[in-house]
Amino acid sequence: MNPPAGWYGSPGWLWLLLPLEVLFRALVWLRRLLYRRGWKPSARLPVPVIVVGNLSVGGTGKTPLTIWLAERLLSAGHRPGIVSRGYGGHSPTYPLEVTGQSDPAQAGDEPVLLASRTGLPVVVGPDRVAAARHLLQAHDCDVILADDGLQHYALGRELEIVVIDAARGLGNGHCLPVGPLREPPSRLREVDLVVWQGGKDPVSFILEISRAHPLKAELASRDLSDFTGRNVHAVAGIGNPKRFFDALTTCGLRVREHTFEDHHAYRPEELRFADQDPVLMTEKDGVKCKRFAQDHWFTVPAQARPAAALVSNIERLLEAVMSKRAQSQESSDG
Repeated sequence: MNPPAGWYGSPGWLWLLLPLEVLFRALVWLRRLLYRRGWKPSARLPVPVIVVGNLSVGGTGKTPLTIWLAERLLSAGHRPGIVSRGYGGHSPTYPLEVTGQSDPAQAGDEPVLLASRTGLPVVVGPDRVAAARHLLQAHDCDVILADDGLQHYALGRELEIVVIDAARGLGNGHCLPVGPLREPPSRLREVDLVVWQGGKDPVSFILEISRAHPLKAELASRDLSDFTGRNVHAVAGIGNPKRFFDALTTCGLRVREHTFEDHHAYRPEELRFADQDPVLMTEKDGVKCKRFAQDHWFTVPAQARPAAALVSNIERLLEAVMSKRAQSQESSDG
């Protein structure tokens, strides 16, 4: 469902739900306490686990940053793998290995996108620990990226990175259902790195778009400038569709907006418009529409472009994590 307007402004009538927020916060606090005291187990794996997550519900740009981080690890000589919940997918069995050709209806749209963009092994499942163990058994990985696993405390982690959309921030600052937060803002004091998508914070990144790739692989990709001044249908079923629409408009396209629910399962008739103007959609939407794609349908990939301060911070943290794990391994071997 689309978020209530009060999540990103005055709560208004949502104040009536304040008793439910108090209950939600109490349950979050209790659950966190159980893991911190060791009364609920948190599994430690033989390789470092890096969580890239959200404090709020909805899109923050987390997936492009995860892709960039995976590429950074690869370029540094590491062998990363990715685990995810696979939200929106329904598989008869878990853990489920995902490739770029997997069915998003089973694997979830974001895991298929991650596998397609990175070429890395991706495993999904509601039990992240089981997914991570399967990943290590099936692939030679020396580090695991946990996509959107900040609140999945059963999976131990060496590094927590939280992504915040600078345009939306933390909304009205309240937890569900009064506001968009899964945990209170104080949780940010416990994570290793807070990263802003957009805005002027030094530890930030921006999302850039420049190319349009046809959903039919045999056709050639095009520069977005080819569509400047043209009418296009913009399709977005993501957490923050406005960000995609605004980016296309900034590139000079005349955008007709078509908003769908996050993780929407598309039907062909929903994208059959009366004219033959180009249809541009996010990559996350595109993986679900390939099987019935038309020649004039395109995906527009978003690339994370990190600021220098973000790059240096992440490299420092990664070096510390890998060094600590290596020392621990040497100690256990000795």
